[in-house]
Amino acid sequence: MATVTFDKVSIRYPGAERPTVKDLDLQIADGEFLVLVGPSGCGKSTTLRALAGLEPVDSGQLLIDGRDVTGVEPGGRDIAMVFQNYALYPHLSVAKNMGFALKLAKMPAKQIDERVRNAAEMLGLEEFLERKPKDLSGGQRQRVAMGRAIVRDPKVFLMDEPLSNLDAKLRVQTRSELAALQRRLGTTTVYVTHDQVEAMTMGDRVAVLKEGILQQVAPPRELYDRPVNEFVAGFIGSPSMNLFPGEGVTLGVRPEAMRVLTAGDDLPAGWVPKEGTVDLVEELGSESYVYAISEGVRLVARLGHKDVPRPGEQVRLAFDPAQAHHFDLRSGIRIE
Repeated sequence: MATVTFDKVSIRYPGAERPTVKDLDLQIADGEFLVLVGPSGCGKSTTLRALAGLEPVDSGQLLIDGRDVTGVEPGGRDIAMVFQNYALYPHLSVAKNMGFALKLAKMPAKQIDERVRNAAEMLGLEEFLERKPKDLSGGQRQRVAMGRAIVRDPKVFLMDEPLSNLDAKLRVQTRSELAALQRRLGTTTVYVTHDQVEAMTMGDRVAVLKEGILQQVAPPRELYDRPVNEFVAGFIGSPSMNLFPGEGVTLGVRPEAMRVLTAGDDLPAGWVPKEGTVDLVEELGSESYVYAISEGVRLVARLGHKDVPRPGEQVRLAFDPAQAHHFDLRSGIRIE
């Protein structure tokens, strides 16, 4: 296990007008599961690749366990990386795929076998050790890729969207297994994803990037309850926060804080009303999301599964201003 430090790290690709990552200051604790998240092109994968030694750093320092590894080759950093594609050797068995790096390092065969079997037991792969990758499901192949990283017993795991090739149901199952496994191993982990639901359910802390600049790093609940700016407020949460202009500020209201008033409902004292036309209804079984256009702004409210309006209907929306977030109109920075 180890700490990881990005000390004012900037990364610029040759010919690029601006850095892909700019002045990144980030400290990752020993044993922490940190998730890097943001829209496409925000620099999250570049950040991970720089930590792995696969991208050169333009300025600043990278430290692993207090050791400056900025110019160190990937093989000298004591990290293990799991990619989006499994990158398994098709002609080798599961056991040999998992132990391949240890064999290259000339580790004794008995020790390799012990590590492979221990990892296979953790991952539920014992019965598949003699199979070839072509005989495995996508989820099983991803477990083999994880096992290949685990057997190396690295200081840091680096994971670049490892679940993105799995179907939706398997992704949900695998991400919970992966998070539980990381906590069991206690290995410092940096995990990249574009899926903010994945980020919120897996990370001890989540770092949000926009155009190469770190916006906020915090535990998932803090990100959701106290976003530092309008970008984080709109990015974190599914569906995202409602944002609309108020008196001198931009107001932010989460869908669960937005209420749809039915016929006969009185407007609660102090609440702010909004008239709108239903644009879309998402039925999710136990709950529904109602999207409505109000004064040119699209708003969304989370409802139960009863008395859900239909597209085209006129609705009255309302929210308690005490539950609204406030952001500066120009800078987008949170106003307390």
